[in-house]
Amino acid sequence: MTKHLGFLLNIFAIGLFIPGITLPIFSLVMEANAHVGGTQITTEVINKELSLLGTINELWTKDRLLVAIALFIFSVAIPAIKAILVCAAYFITNTQLAKKILNVISAIGKWSMADVFVIAVFLAVLSTNHAETMNHQQFNLFSFQIKLAMSSETLSNVGNGFYYFFAYCILSLLASQLSQYAINKAK
Repeated sequence: MTKHLGFLLNIFAIGLFIPGITLPIFSLVMEANAHVGGTQITTEVINKELSLLGTINELWTKDRLLVAIALFIFSVAIPAIKAILVCAAYFITNTQLAKKILNVISAIGKWSMADVFVIAVFLAVLSTNHAETMNHQQFNLFSFQIKLAMSSETLSNVGNGFYYFFAYCILSLLASQLSQYAINKAK
């Protein structure tokens, strides 16, 4: 029964993984404002919603290869390999081979926790909600005194992809633990 539950949770985890990497994981909006006298001029500098795959692609195209590769390996490749191996262990009838596969998954699982760390650090860097800078300048132009206030505001939000990816991480970990428990119990 535990083996079946582990497999079922793995299937649900895969179902969460796909939107977790394709839906926006965060949004970032940056606006710049200028106040001259009583007039305000606002312009949007950045307005992005990126998924995990979109973020990897953008990092790759901007020649931030090491970060793109690390994010891909820890957040896409290792979780996909882990899910495939849990499915393979479920269908293998040879208990010893299934146990070896699950031991590999256990080793990979330690590395796949790096994906959670990478995403957490990435989102922490972007969590600059309402970070506003303000600069006041005063100058004279043709004997008129002009007051200029310039500001920028950055807003970031976690997208739905983050919640799917987080749920995937939890279910995937639970699925591999249940699968390993079932194989160890079947000795």
